[in-house]
Amino acid sequence: MTDLTTGTVLGGRPGSGAHRVVALCGPYLSGKTSLLESILYATGAIGRRGSTRAGTSIGDASAEARKRGMGTEINIASIDYLGDQWTFVDTPGSIELQHDALAALAVADAAVLVCEPSPERVVALTPLLRYIEDNLIPHLFFVNKIDSAEGRVRDMLAALQTVSSRKLVLRQVPIRRTTANGGEETVGYVDLVSERAYRYKSSGASDLIEMPAEILPRESEARREMLETLSEFDDTLLEQLIEDVAPEKSLIYRDLHDEFGAQKIAPVLLGAGDRENGVRRLLKALRHDTPFVAETAKRRDLPSNGAAMAECFKVLHQAHAGKLSICRVWSGTIGEGQSLGGQRVGSLFRPFGQRLDKVAEARAGEIVAIAKMEALSSGQSLSGAGISPVADFPIPEPPVFALALAARNRNDEVKLSGALQKIVEEDPSLAYEQRAETHELLLKGQGETHLKVAIDKLAGRYNIAVDTHPPRVAYRETIQAGATQHARYKRQTGGHGQFGDIKIEIRPLPRGSGFRFVDKIVGGVVPRNFIPAVEEGLRDYLKEGPLGQPVVDLEVTLVDGQYHSVDSSEMSFKMAARIAMTEAMPKCKPVLLEPILKVTVAAPSDATSRIQRLISGRRGQLLGYDARTGWNGWDEVSALMPEAEVADMIVEIRSVTQGVGTWHATFDHLQELVGRTADRIVEETKKRAAA
Repeated sequence: MTDLTTGTVLGGRPGSGAHRVVALCGPYLSGKTSLLESILYATGAIGRRGSTRAGTSIGDASAEARKRGMGTEINIASIDYLGDQWTFVDTPGSIELQHDALAALAVADAAVLVCEPSPERVVALTPLLRYIEDNLIPHLFFVNKIDSAEGRVRDMLAALQTVSSRKLVLRQVPIRRTTANGGEETVGYVDLVSERAYRYKSSGASDLIEMPAEILPRESEARREMLETLSEFDDTLLEQLIEDVAPEKSLIYRDLHDEFGAQKIAPVLLGAGDRENGVRRLLKALRHDTPFVAETAKRRDLPSNGAAMAECFKVLHQAHAGKLSICRVWSGTIGEGQSLGGQRVGSLFRPFGQRLDKVAEARAGEIVAIAKMEALSSGQSLSGAGISPVADFPIPEPPVFALALAARNRNDEVKLSGALQKIVEEDPSLAYEQRAETHELLLKGQGETHLKVAIDKLAGRYNIAVDTHPPRVAYRETIQAGATQHARYKRQTGGHGQFGDIKIEIRPLPRGSGFRFVDKIVGGVVPRNFIPAVEEGLRDYLKEGPLGQPVVDLEVTLVDGQYHSVDSSEMSFKMAARIAMTEAMPKCKPVLLEPILKVTVAAPSDATSRIQRLISGRRGQLLGYDARTGWNGWDEVSALMPEAEVADMIVEIRSVTQGVGTWHATFDHLQELVGRTADRIVEETKKRAAA
């Protein structure tokens, strides 16, 4: 690109063949995959435009995506457009799969935020836009499906401005006509810089037409607004507007380019991706304004000194190719067989949807898949210095939903662990753990759909069928009263027998104290070498009390006992301790304890009252709410909630927040649980133990 004021070349120029990367992102159903399909067709990368509905598109081609009719992972396609090399990365729209979108944005030179022409839906852009703005990623808005828009573009622009901290610059105004049924449809647009009018076609480039007279007042108003916005950053343009001098188009284009790159403005374009409408105008805007790789590397403080360096932003595991590390090359050239930092570069592939095209090398700016480099994972860079983490790579959000898994075929249990490891490497916003308290294997992620996609991968890619159920809550039990208990374990079976005799005192402790053992033996009535066995027997019993749960917050004191010089042993005193606890605990008024979490729910402000009702309806204790720091129009609601009530809460949160709300929690305390709920839990525990 050339600095228009100094003529200095900055990392490339349009038509130089330099490679640039653009991320297509936006909410679910905004039409990103259809837009990518039209981009590929308009640039000649494909000979026939596919359809997401028919399952013939380049993007969303995985089995999991086709099953749901939605993107489930990133799709990559490279094209040549007017002598420039481009890679477009189509990202999933669901907030549950958003980590893939953030990873793609991290390596992109620019982003296209695709949205529907519905002002009430712009809130769905907020999480993505927050990341884009915080990381200073140049971006523009593409208002898709403009052919079916019912409201006014100016209302859509006003709604977008409420979620954008950058000044929005409308680049086009729609040309509409009245339909036979009295409605309106968008049939073309006016470019506000060139002041030319175009009529859309069902396919192909729009036709240049004479400016309709009825559009002139709106076009003049919108152009004035565009120029006034740009003049806030350009004194020359401001002077011309004050003096009522018509500015040169070259000055307007320069301002658009400069302020876009400086993250001061966000242009807004219109179109209909599934009909190619506005697609070529979008490509021209990107070609003129998108920064080149050297500038993006500088923005992210990555080296671009000519030495080979790449960043992995996605991992795939494929049956035929093995592990693929999808990388953006930031500097230098990476070739097959090259050694970098002690790592040998294997086969290189250029992704095009589900297709992998083998290449010999990849240059700065390109996206390439490196095969079978086991040590390289997403969020890491590869260079002559070796493999190291990338400081500003997006960190996955904490999980908000979990399922307990069990292999349907027990012979698959070992294979299941390896498959989960690969799936989590592909998508770091997933996690799995073996939960010791409930003896369950948990798969955790960003929502129900997120986990179902992972389970489909287990079945389809690794041939592992699993059964799932909601995770059990790690209840505890404690006592409300004390007791004194004598117990004797005596067995005589020939030869040496077994003899252990103890007396213990049990008393409750304050919540959170755990278990305490006190030794008050005097006079050697229980030999010192047997006392640890008593404690071991007590602790062994506490793993499951009379209510079927681990016992906490009590003190057991060993006060007396007897032993036999021949028959006593560690085992006999351990058994005596278990007998004493088994007989004493029911007398101590056992009570169930449930874990209480401190929960913070983040949601748009207009949903705050609904979130509060949701929490109250789940036995939550509201603590208050406040504005979410740095998020305009968002609140955070704090509450104390039982763990049992938050398991599927994210489903309801998303339903009342247009899919963008989320929550996180930390353990706060254990709280007594009585009544029908406690009785039901005890009964379920007994049934599970019997089974």
